[in-house]
Amino acid sequence: MGHGWEPIRAERCTNHVRTREGGRIVDEAAVIARVRAGEPEAYAELVRAHTGLALRAAAALGAGADAEDVVQQAFVKAYCALGRFKDGASFKPWLLSIVANETRNTMRTAARQRTLAGREAAFAEAEPLIPESADPAVATLETERRAALLTALEKLSEEHRLVVTYRYLLEMDESETAQALDWPRGTVKSRLNRALRKMSRLLPDFQPREGGDERE
Repeated sequence: MGHGWEPIRAERCTNHVRTREGGRIVDEAAVIARVRAGEPEAYAELVRAHTGLALRAAAALGAGADAEDVVQQAFVKAYCALGRFKDGASFKPWLLSIVANETRNTMRTAARQRTLAGREAAFAEAEPLIPESADPAVATLETERRAALLTALEKLSEEHRLVVTYRYLLEMDESETAQALDWPRGTVKSRLNRALRKMSRLLPDFQPREGGDERE
């Protein structure tokens, strides 16, 4: 992935967009309004803010070595669909729903599932690096924990893998998960409960860390 940004033009929505990570936006709604008002270069702020998370999502969902291409295409599709984006909605879960669809399309086109080793390698690359100053024993345990978690996820159904990935690997709250997966919140809750029961059998030491604060 490159280190620059080329604004997307409305008439070239099928082209790739180059992304880079860095920076945080303060007001997503304001940025989206600027893009809709004819300032396409403002979209770079959304790209910078969400690239890292989008890469982790694509890798965790099985995009493997294609994670960067999946994310590029997802950002392009999100840009082209901004006219249909619901005012007041959160951009992150909406984007991740597009990332998930692009990942499925990529895997279907490849006509094969990525190997666990490939998924672990891609997810490890997308994750923040463990600091060199970290205790070696702690770093080893974290690496082993992630590998064990991905092994267990491989044994879940797609819907259970998705809900665990969004809630715990990507640390999204229940409302964001429901929006990203286009499921009712009750469905998220029930499928998550079933998925966690399976995870507890596959990985007895699994202790899920909650996503963001729940908002009723």
